[in-house]
Amino acid sequence: MTIGDRLLKLRKEKNISQEELANELDVSRQTVSKWETNQSMPDFDKIVPLCNYFGITTDELLTGSKDIVEAKETNNKSRFALNLAISIGLYIFSLVAMIFFAAVLNLAEVGVCVFFTLIAVATGLIIYNAIVYGSKNEKKNKKKENPQLKLTTEIIDILTVVIYLLVSFTTFAWHITWIIFLVGGLVNTIIKLLFSFSDKTVLEEEGSDIDE
Repeated sequence: MTIGDRLLKLRKEKNISQEELANELDVSRQTVSKWETNQSMPDFDKIVPLCNYFGITTDELLTGSKDIVEAKETNNKSRFALNLAISIGLYIFSLVAMIFFAAVLNLAEVGVCVFFTLIAVATGLIIYNAIVYGSKNEKKNKKKENPQLKLTTEIIDILTVVIYLLVSFTTFAWHITWIIFLVGGLVNTIIKLLFSFSDKTVLEEEGSDIDE
C-alpha cells in the first residue's frame, strides 16, 4: 500500500472530503487529489500536520507499519480459529472412533488407544492456542477478571457436575461418563479463549477512538 493509498483510506475512515482535508492543511483540493493518486508526495512540512490530523505516527504514514500489524493480527485470528475447529473436530471424532472400534470391529482396546491419542492431539492444540495466541492478548496492565466470563464458566462447571451425576446414576456407566468433565473443561477453555479475543478487539477499538 502506497502513501497515497493510505491517505485515501485515512480520509475515508474519517469521513471527510478532499476539500475539507485541503482546508485543514492549507493546500488545494487538487494537491490532495494528487497525493491520493500517487501523482505527487506530500511536502516535508505537511507530513507532521497530516499525521497529527489523522492521529498516526510518521512511521505509520510513510511505511505502513500499522497495516503490517493489522495483517499479522488477522492471520493470527485465522490460525486460532482453524486450530480451534480442528481441536473440536478431533474431540468429536475420538468418540466416534472409539465407539466404531468397540461396537463394529470388536476391538475395544484399539478403540481406547485411538481415543486417547486423538484426545491428546486435540488437547495439545488447545494448549498451543492458549499459549501462543492467548498470551499475546494479555496487556501489560492486566485487567480485572471479566465478571461475565467468570459467571459463564461457573455455570458451565455446575452444569457439568449435574449432567455427570444424572447420566452416571441413570446409565451406571461410571467407567465412561468421566468424559463429561473433559467436555466441560473443553467448553470452558474455548469460552475463555473467545472472551480473550473479544476483550482485545474492544481494547483496540477504544484505543483507535482515543487516537482520533
